[in-house]
Amino acid sequence: MSFRTISLTIIVALIAVLAAFNWGALSAPSTVSLGFTEVQAPLGVLMLALTALLSVFFIAYVLWMQGSVLMEARRHAKEMQAQRELADKAEVSRFTELRSVIEAMHAKDKEALMARLDALEAHLVSRAQESDNSTAAYVGQLEQQVHQLSQSGSR
Repeated sequence: MSFRTISLTIIVALIAVLAAFNWGALSAPSTVSLGFTEVQAPLGVLMLALTALLSVFFIAYVLWMQGSVLMEARRHAKEMQAQRELADKAEVSRFTELRSVIEAMHAKDKEALMARLDALEAHLVSRAQESDNSTAAYVGQLEQQVHQLSQSGSR
C-alpha cells in the first residue's frame, strides 16, 4: 500500500475510535444555529455525519477521476496502436519499394553483364576465327614447302 492509503486509513480509524470513546458527548443535545433558525440536535453527531458525507463525496470524486484516467489511458493506447499499425504499413511499403529498386538494379546489372558476355563471346569467336585462319595458312605454307621439297627431291 502507498503512504497516502495508510495515512487515510489511520485517520479514519482515529476518528472512529474517538467517536466511540466519546459517544456520550457527541450525542448530547445542544442548540445548533442554522443561520436563520436554531434547533436542538446533537452537534457531535451532526459534525460526524457531515464528515462521513464529505468522505463519501471525496471517494466518489476519486473514483470518477480514476475512471477518467483509465478511459484516457485506453483512448491513448488505441491511438498508439493505430500509429503503430500505420508505421508498420509504412515500413512494409518502404521494404517493397526497396525490393523493387534492388530488382531494377539487379536487372540493369544483369543486362550489362549479358552485354559484356556477348561482347566477350564475339571477341572470342573472332579470335578463334583468326586462329583458325592462321593455322590454315601455316598448314598451307607447310604443305607448299613439303610439296616443293618433294618436287626438288624427286628431280
